[in-house]
Amino acid sequence: MHIRVLRLVLSGLMGALLVVSKQAMSGLPNIEPVTLLIILFALELPRETPGAITVFLVLQGVLYGFGLWWAMYLYVWYLLAFLARLLRRMDHALGWAVFSGLYGLCFGGLCAAVYLVAKTPAFALSWWLSGLSYDAMHGVGNFALMLLLYRPLRTALRTAQKQIHG
Repeated sequence: MHIRVLRLVLSGLMGALLVVSKQAMSGLPNIEPVTLLIILFALELPRETPGAITVFLVLQGVLYGFGLWWAMYLYVWYLLAFLARLLRRMDHALGWAVFSGLYGLCFGGLCAAVYLVAKTPAFALSWWLSGLSYDAMHGVGNFALMLLLYRPLRTALRTAQKQIHG
C-alpha cells in the first residue's frame, strides 16, 4: 500500500513539474522541456509516467480550456512516452536529441490528425503546413534541450528511481 501511495504522489509531482516547466518557458515560441521530461520519465520512472502525463493534460485543460488542441494532447504525449519506452536501450545524448528533435518537427503533423476527423483532410493539411516554421523551432528546441540536459537529468532520475524502488 505504501509504494502505491508513493507512486501516486510522485506521478502528481511529475505532472506538476511538466506544467511548471512548460509555463516557465512559455515566452519562447514552441520551445518547451515537456518532451525532454516525458522521455526521461518514461525511461527512468515508467510506472509513474502515464499518471504524470494525465495530471499534465488535466491541468493544461483547466488552464487553457478543453478545445480541439487538448484532444491532440490526449495522444501526442502518451505516444511520446510509448516510443521512448520502445527505444529505452538507447543511452546516447545525441541519439535522444535527434529523436526529440524529429518528434518536435513532426508535432504539428501529429496534431493535425485531429482535424482529419473534426474538419477535412484539406483543413488538416493546411493547418499543418501553416505551422511548419513553429514545428522547425520546436524540433531545434527539443534537440538543444535534450543534448544539453539528457545526461545530468537522466543521472538524477536514476538516483531518484533507485531511492524510490530500492
